[in-house]
Amino acid sequence: MVVDRRTYDTPHGPGRIVQRRAGSPWAALLLTHSAGSGIEAHDLVALAAQLPPLGINVALVELPWRTAGKRIAAAPSVLDASFRSLANHLRPRTPMFVGGRSAGARVACRTARGLGAIGVLALAFPLHPPGRSHASRVAELRGARLPTLVVQGERDAHGTPAEFPAGTNLVPIAEADHSFAVGARAGVSQQATTQAVVDAAYTWIAGSLGRGTTAHGTRL
Repeated sequence: MVVDRRTYDTPHGPGRIVQRRAGSPWAALLLTHSAGSGIEAHDLVALAAQLPPLGINVALVELPWRTAGKRIAAAPSVLDASFRSLANHLRPRTPMFVGGRSAGARVACRTARGLGAIGVLALAFPLHPPGRSHASRVAELRGARLPTLVVQGERDAHGTPAEFPAGTNLVPIAEADHSFAVGARAGVSQQATTQAVVDAAYTWIAGSLGRGTTAHGTRL
């Protein structure tokens, strides 16, 4: 697996891409981060570590506000423009999926189609602000107008799996919160929880391209 770290200029300042390349890639996944954490979030790190050996190139896209060390995310229009600018430096030769966690999932939904992606991976999609279920962002999720997989913790204060509309392609993550963290008394370990996120992403990407295997190599 080849790791490539590069910084690129955008209209809103320098941003960074950390790309992990597979030996014989058959898909590419671009992921960006949330408003509260960067590309070092444990689920993004796990995806970047585990998917390339299975044939999926993974590019973690760090937006300029985070590269600059700022603590508050930029406006949505700035996030989108920055993400598009950084993504355009990548030229995948394989089918491309775009995604992100939390606010990054929203960015992915808004930009994926214009970037030529064939699907969106929405990790911990913030369906609504905590305690404000009436302020739904489901229109933004549907606005991707591409096949979309939502991977959502069962205890996510920004929207539990049960709150998503019927027909949403969604994988629930048992006992996990918005960060896919589980408590010490949970019936599942943190390692198993993070692995469930990776498995869900891989199985969906592979199935979308007719490969039909899980992350563990088991034929479906």
